[in-house]
Amino acid sequence: MAALPRDLGGWLAHLEALHPRGSAGIELGLDRVAQLKRRLGQTEFCPVLLVGGTNGKGSTCAMLEQILLAAGYRVGLYTSPHLLAYNERVRLDGRAVGDAALCAAFARVEAARGDTALTYFEFGTLAAWEVFAAAAPDAIILEVGLGGRLDATNIYQPACSIVTGVDLDHMEFLGPDREAIGREKAGIFRAGTPAICGDSRPPRSLIDHAAEVGAGLQQIGIDFGYQRQDGQWLYWKGAHRRGGLAFPALRGGQQLGNAACVLAALDNLRDRLPVAMQDIRRGLGVVELAGRFQVLPGRPVVVLDVAHNPQAARVLASNLGDMGFHRNTYAVFGMLGDKDVDGVIEALRGRVTHWLPSALEGRRGSSADFLSHRLRALGLSVAKEFASPEAAIAWAQENAGQDDRILAFGSFLTVAAALRSLGRTA
Repeated sequence: MAALPRDLGGWLAHLEALHPRGSAGIELGLDRVAQLKRRLGQTEFCPVLLVGGTNGKGSTCAMLEQILLAAGYRVGLYTSPHLLAYNERVRLDGRAVGDAALCAAFARVEAARGDTALTYFEFGTLAAWEVFAAAAPDAIILEVGLGGRLDATNIYQPACSIVTGVDLDHMEFLGPDREAIGREKAGIFRAGTPAICGDSRPPRSLIDHAAEVGAGLQQIGIDFGYQRQDGQWLYWKGAHRRGGLAFPALRGGQQLGNAACVLAALDNLRDRLPVAMQDIRRGLGVVELAGRFQVLPGRPVVVLDVAHNPQAARVLASNLGDMGFHRNTYAVFGMLGDKDVDGVIEALRGRVTHWLPSALEGRRGSSADFLSHRLRALGLSVAKEFASPEAAIAWAQENAGQDDRILAFGSFLTVAAALRSLGRTA
């Protein structure tokens, strides 16, 4: 037997080598991970919240985490992808776990794996649960990686499932339209288990699947929702009202919908994870999430957003419009080649004055030349092409005035490069 890796870098290289497509390898299906779950003896020892959806998953998970922490619970959180370090994916009690805990978990999964092939994400999901099992938190929050029905996180039985919304993304895996994608997202619903939907117009397939499996579907705008008030907001569920809530610390108008989903989920779990109003206020007031309409102070202002599909780009455009006046917007623009590049450009064309297409590394990364070609095909001019987002950020900082803003968006890779070039850890 080959020697096991000695450090986290070695383990991550090992995980990439297990699949011919490396960390980008996607092979949907639950048989392999379910088999390993049984071998490892993994059981749901505490309430599990399973969070899926096209956009808004990360924000929803972050709010759940902070409210539960404010209530005094110990919380495990698994998300993906990461921005700067793999450790970001596995959090305990609000902090990324250390290398030693991850390496020990990877070793346990490897020992149980035998000759079973696992993708990078599947291996990481099983290892995250091993970390949680060793720490025994009071609640575990799992962010679905892709789709839902066949995603590795779906081997765990949730006490509550959330689908934040359904839109077009990953169509090569999930299907060509919202109906097909909605069916995949609804795969995380369970019989007799609360199923929260944050989409005000969900696909019929999602509603029908919830009924077929006997899940307790609760839809925003019908069973629960929110109302904006002067300087605050109100959450409602049925006849119940909670008013006087401060806006979440996360920026963007869409966050109220995410926050309403969070409160709906916690309402359903109040017998197992009761939280007080002061816990909700405190949690929403301190929640942070890098790369989701993250506005860095200074002049010119810098905005970071991982928006990589048209729906997320439309939300970003709206959020940019709600900001104060900025004479010019320099957009450091890097995307993966398998995304809807034209759709994203169209969503933001009215908010950007200077496009700075930037190449991304890796087999899925688009070249600056390709992005420039798409921009020009849509009637937009290109200020300059760049070999990397770091180079584009540096150029933008040299050329933008104090009343301008710099936007870095289009991919987790673009935002990560911007954070590194700006010397920030998050």
